[in-house]
Amino acid sequence: MLKTSLALAAALTLAATPFAAHAQDEPATEEAATQETTADTRVYSPVNFDVEEDLENILLLDLSNGQRVAIRLKPDWAPQHVERIKTLTRQGFYDGIIFHRVIDGFMAQTGDPTGTGTGGSQLPDLAEEFNPMPHVRGTVSMARAASEDSANSQFFIVFYPRFNLDTNYTNFGRVISNMAAVDAIQRGEPPANPTRILQASIAADHKPVPPMPAPQVAGEEITADDLNAPLGN
Repeated sequence: MLKTSLALAAALTLAATPFAAHAQDEPATEEAATQETTADTRVYSPVNFDVEEDLENILLLDLSNGQRVAIRLKPDWAPQHVERIKTLTRQGFYDGIIFHRVIDGFMAQTGDPTGTGTGGSQLPDLAEEFNPMPHVRGTVSMARAASEDSANSQFFIVFYPRFNLDTNYTNFGRVISNMAAVDAIQRGEPPANPTRILQASIAADHKPVPPMPAPQVAGEEITADDLNAPLGN
């Protein structure tokens, strides 16, 4: 199945306000009031920004820009999505994958091994776990296609609040350290020189920061004769 990933975002932006206004004008029936009361009785805990606590629920992204980003995973918000992220991370699935869709002022999207926005993992797609937690700066949410139950491996990090995404995409975490490194991710669809996830890991596994790849220098190949040539040649 194609992972068009956030294809509905623009439409949702246009539709959110008039729909909400219309819904407020509708008279509430007794059945609707009962459903509204009993629809979601879960308690959503606040985000813990302490990078030394609950290491099992911290996702670390070591990026090719030389920075490490810490993301607090929230299993009480979206248990199946958090479990999927942990499973793929521990399989090494995200290592080497680029941020293939990065829109300035909106979000940075990754998690597609093909780098095209159409790929995913071999695991089955996930049923939606929409929740009322807002898409604020640093929110980490699952990308999907048109079907609400089509999330698989791709996710995105929000640069600025996008409340039209609330209850339409599964919000499962928040950046708790080094949002500046997320801001530095190269823009583009895809970027000309994309930022990569060199290594994704769970903090409880205590993986060290991987070595940065050597920078590529354009030009002719340097030989031993060039290195031994007298200065000034």
